[in-house]
Amino acid sequence: MEHSILVKILLMLMMAIVAIALFRRVGLPAILAYLITGVISGPSAFNWFTQQQIHSVAELGVVLLMFSLGLEFSLPRLWAMRRTVFGLGSAQVFVTAVLTMCISMLMGLNLSESIVVGSAIALSSTAIVLKLLNERGWLRRRHGELSVSVLLFQDLAVVPLLILMPLLASDGEMLSWHEILLAMGEGVLAFVALMAVGKWALPKVFDEVARSRSNELFVLSTLVVALVTGALTQWLGLSMALGAFIAGMLLGESQYKRQLEADIRPFRDLLMGLFFISIGMLLDFSLVITFWWQVILLVVAVIIAKALIVFGLLRAAKESFRTSVATAISLAQVGEFSFVVLALAVNYQLLGITVSTKLVMVAVLSMAVAPWLVRHSVDIARRLHGVKSIKQGGNETIPIPEQSSDLVLILGYGRVGQTIARFMKTEAIPYLVLDRDPTRVTEARRAGEPVYFGDVAKRAILKQAQIKQAKLIVLTFTSSHVLDEVLPLCRQLAPEAKILVRTRDDEGMEALEEAGASQVIPETLEGSLMLVSQVLYQCGVPLTRILKRLEYERRNHYQYLHGFFSGEETDFTLELLHAVALPKGAQVVGQPLSAIPWEKLRVELRAVRRSGAEVESPELDWLIRPGDILIILGKPRRIEKAEHYLLQG
Repeated sequence: MEHSILVKILLMLMMAIVAIALFRRVGLPAILAYLITGVISGPSAFNWFTQQQIHSVAELGVVLLMFSLGLEFSLPRLWAMRRTVFGLGSAQVFVTAVLTMCISMLMGLNLSESIVVGSAIALSSTAIVLKLLNERGWLRRRHGELSVSVLLFQDLAVVPLLILMPLLASDGEMLSWHEILLAMGEGVLAFVALMAVGKWALPKVFDEVARSRSNELFVLSTLVVALVTGALTQWLGLSMALGAFIAGMLLGESQYKRQLEADIRPFRDLLMGLFFISIGMLLDFSLVITFWWQVILLVVAVIIAKALIVFGLLRAAKESFRTSVATAISLAQVGEFSFVVLALAVNYQLLGITVSTKLVMVAVLSMAVAPWLVRHSVDIARRLHGVKSIKQGGNETIPIPEQSSDLVLILGYGRVGQTIARFMKTEAIPYLVLDRDPTRVTEARRAGEPVYFGDVAKRAILKQAQIKQAKLIVLTFTSSHVLDEVLPLCRQLAPEAKILVRTRDDEGMEALEEAGASQVIPETLEGSLMLVSQVLYQCGVPLTRILKRLEYERRNHYQYLHGFFSGEETDFTLELLHAVALPKGAQVVGQPLSAIPWEKLRVELRAVRRSGAEVESPELDWLIRPGDILIILGKPRRIEKAEHYLLQG
């Protein structure tokens, strides 16, 4: 029996891996993959597990999710954004929840069911929206700031919902204001008590843990704190997730915040995956097929209604039309915390299987279309406002600079791009810059810099920037997916231009050159060369010799900078140097170097040490003697095989 359950668990996890890979490839969130896995492995298909079997473990995912949310919950940040958070955020949650409650009651649901439905629909997806806003560089734009404010309040609103859920399951009795206030009072008292004790105790606990310098102890302490505070609030008649949130918030202002977040993320992601699988098991596909038209209508109605509510509130607050539309579209979906609310409601028997199935499908479908809506929210806002052109900072086009045949086109205006531009300006070399950060572009334009907003991955933008006339193109960003798109496009549009590409290191250097880069500048290795040049100069080496040495290294793709002796933490993607000492009985002793199949071993011989002297790149007729030390270069696993061959054959 136990063996059978283990096989089913492994099959379910393998299914989740495949589903996540496929969903990621088409740009859909991993949550949907977990839900599909739950549907297939649950009662609707193979019936490997029941929802109750998975949920007891999966509920820990919600606890760790709330702990992580508490770590990100910054009181200073909340206070700085208090007007939009508590103004717009509270209005959006209240209006959406009340309107949904009224519609639900008109459709025959009781008060408790209507509160659950209203609460679930009022929430949006923090994970999806923040991720996409960050990818697009919109977090600092007005609609991004407004979206973050609403999402922050929604996350905060989950806390009273966690307090009210057990109260709503009061055996069908009518709720009274006395009971609601009593439950909220208990929640506040628990909050204050945990804050008072935790504020004093938790930092001291983690100070002691940190002094031990044990990663295992730190991870274990993090998990125990999250679960113990959750168990304490559950003992008080409240939700486990509430206690975990309070613990996270207490540690969110400490110096251990980032380490705590990094340590708990793997456990949180795994258990949240199980949680969403358990939600998928709630889906009864026979009901979905029966009510498919109702589900589709509900999805459309929810997206349109939520967008209209946010739009109306923002217009009432005198925000611009385009900002209001973009924000409304970004927040129109149902969020991951809605699954938490629905799961608790099913556990407390507040919702029937028919209603919960419909709502889960509404949430799934709305989250499936959310990435497309968020990515195109600004374009949709422009179209609705009657603006067809995609321009930034007015209706101006990118002008053709004088001496365009000697133009240097800089793509990316971060710190590196700005440094290059300053030297171009000093030498009176004509240049033009494209960047996607609207704030940076605005600031630079005010200072008179030739910087323009544009997506450098788009052919039309590059043509408008006169890329065909550019003598030199400099790619200053290091994002690999952008380089994969932009570099071939630049080479196609400007086949005669020299293209310089900045990278973090020399990984993929040859691939970039094959894609069209004239020269690749790995900043890590260049930084090493600059430091070496200063060291050699301070040691009295002539400057001309230093410059020749640096130029030699660049021409030979930094060959001398490849391969290093490994430490405790080995990066198995890098080439390493390794010294193999050959005793008297070694297999290759007495043989020439030419007898060793270096190509088959796929390692490189760098040098041979004999009697304390080192010979670089020895001749192949070198005869190996006992006591020789061969210094070889290669990937860790290849070095291991080569050492085995050199010693034992």
